[in-house]
Parts: sequence; structure tokens; C-alpha cells
Amino acid sequence: MTHFSLAAAVTGDGDHWPKMIAQLRMRAATLASDFRVAAAPYAELPQSMFDADFVPSAELNVELFFRYAAAGVEPSEQDTGPLVERAVRLVRDGMPLDEVLTNYRVGVSFFWAQLMPALSADDHPFVPELGLRLTTYAGLVMSRIAIALVEDARQPRWDLLEQNEIAAALLAGRDPGEWARELEDPLADAFLVAAVRQGEITPGRLTDLRYRIGKVPGAFLHRDSGGWTALIPLDDNADPVGALTSRLGLRADQPHPGFWIGVAPAATHAAIPAAYAEARIVADTARCLDRPDVACRRQDMMFEYAISTTGAALPNLAAALEPLDEHPLLIRTLDEYIANQFNHNAMARALYIHRNTVTYRLSRIADLTGYDPQDPAGISTLMAARVARRLLSKSFRP
Repeated sequence: MTHFSLAAAVTGDGDHWPKMIAQLRMRAATLASDFRVAAAPYAELPQSMFDADFVPSAELNVELFFRYAAAGVEPSEQDTGPLVERAVRLVRDGMPLDEVLTNYRVGVSFFWAQLMPALSADDHPFVPELGLRLTTYAGLVMSRIAIALVEDARQPRWDLLEQNEIAAALLAGRDPGEWARELEDPLADAFLVAAVRQGEITPGRLTDLRYRIGKVPGAFLHRDSGGWTALIPLDDNADPVGALTSRLGLRADQPHPGFWIGVAPAATHAAIPAAYAEARIVADTARCLDRPDVACRRQDMMFEYAISTTGAALPNLAAALEPLDEHPLLIRTLDEYIANQFNHNAMARALYIHRNTVTYRLSRIADLTGYDPQDPAGISTLMAARVARRLLSKSFRP
């Protein structure tokens, strides 16, 4: 281990450095624990960092770095073991090595950029020393990750190679060939394709989910651009979705876990690519609309699914509500009108207004948008526009 004198030599003030470190440590810990996917400043982070469930490792990095900054003693290999193991696991699961290391660098830059404005003028003389220690710490961790990955690459891991190659081939509609023929258990003929997309997820839940799916006999995991997808053998169970949620420990009486699983059955290998496309759209649509059910099927959200597959027309559809942007009362009226199933009396009670006021507001909506909410065609368009707006506001990724 390396020891060195504290940075008090920068100013000669022996008390200032530990106080500054303690304050920054508290701010950094709060920044790591309070992340929100679509909120500032976290929205600027790469999506792959959220997909990889980075919060637990970020919290450990904060703890180790500020302990190192305060005491001047490098963290041991045992201390950084969870960080190294996570990086190795991500590469094994299909994340490119350059993306793993880039995300680490981006994470360090993110925390530095967020913490620097919190420094006072009295702290500024310590910034070079703080930057040096951060560079030293990051270099230490990344070198240990690189060494572990090199050692891991030298080990024969045919089981992981088979898993990745078979999953990638099936999802792309290719014959897995020799990879499948070398499996101990026969490759299933039919699969339930389950695409996972995350929202405001509790740290560690995504890792636990992937572990549980990976323990399903005959299942394959595949990392894609928006999250994770599993191929789960489809048996004769009349309710494969219910069986899946039960196996994964997803109970309706528990708080929503913050992720959504879009599912689609594939009766044959040839049907897997289409089911894969469907499952991804279902999962991301459910995420954007914050649906209460965790496992979602196209059949349960046909209207929303139809809107999410409109492609380039989605922004045009959402624009139908732009005339109401300066009239929040009319937007709320439309929301309540739909929520109360177009019942004027129920809507009037919900808004504590007279029924005639309901009629007037609906007429105003028709005048401004050109779509009459009291007409079937008009309300259908307005409902579709609402869905399109919610999808776009949550960065829908078809």
C-alpha cells in the first residue's frame, strides 16, 4: 500500500482538508443514492450506465475514494473486488470492453463536474491535490479491472460463449449451429421472449432480476441497446406470463420494482425475431406510460402498442395537443374526461364544477385543437395524442 502526506501542505491548514473531504463525501453519496433516470443532472449519463445497474458500484466508488482521499491509503484488492467483478461480469454478458471503461471514465467526470461548484474559494487551493488523488484512484481501479479481464480472457469459458452466441443467433433469426449441438440439454423448440426495460429502479434490483432469469433451466440472456432480453423455454403452461412472474418473485401486492418486462411467445425459432421486436416495444411502451403491471403483453395494451408503432408519425400525433399547452385547465379537463370514461356527471364531481362547465370546456378543446372530444373520431385522436406525448417525454426507444 502507498502512504503519503496529507494535502494540508498546500496551504498549511491541517484542519481544512478533512473538513472539505467530509463535505464532498456527503454530497457525492447523496448524488449517487438519489439518481433519477430522466432527471437532471443524471439525464446526461449514457443509457448503458443505467441498463448496467451502476448505482451500487457508484456508491462503493464514493466510499472508497473519499476514504482514500482522507487517509492517503490506497484501497486494497479486496476493497475494490466488487468493482472488478462487476466489470468482468458486464463484459461476459456482452458489454464491449471499451464501453465498460468509457462508462467508468464518464462516471468519474460526472461526479467531478457536479462536486466542483460546491467548493468555496477557500477550497480552491486544494483542487490540484484532489484531482491528483482522483486520477490516482481511478487509474488504480481501472488497472485492476484490466488485469482481471485479461486473466479472465485466458480462461476457457465455453459455457458463456455458448450462451452469448446462441442467444444472439436466435434473436437475429440465425441457426445457432454447433453452439446449440454442444449443449448438455437440448435447445427448446419454443421460447417466451422477455425484454427488460428499467425506469426509476431500486439499486441492485436489475442485477437480482438477471440472476433469477439466468437460473431458469434452458434460459438465455442477451444484452441489447436498451437493456436486457431473456429467452425462456416455453412449455405447455396455460399462463406463461404468470409462471414467469411467480418464478421471478414479482408479486402484485409489492411496490412496483421500477422495471418492466415485455413478453411475447415464439412457437418456433423462426418466430423469435418478430417476438423479440414486439417484446421490446411492449416493454418500453410500458416504461414510458408507467403501467402498474410488471410483465406486459401486447394483448393487454393494444391501443398503446398501436400508437408506439407509428414510427415517424409519433411527433405529428403528439403535436395535436400543442394548442392546449397554454391552457393547463383544459389539459386537466381532458385527462379527467378520459379517466371518467367520458361521463360528464362523474367528471363534474371529480373537478368540483357544474356539468355545463364541463360542456363548455370540452367545446373549447374542440375549438383549439380541431378535434371534438365528444365525437368518437375526435376523442380517439386526442387519446392517441396523449399517449404519443407521454412516450416522447420519456425518451421512447422503439
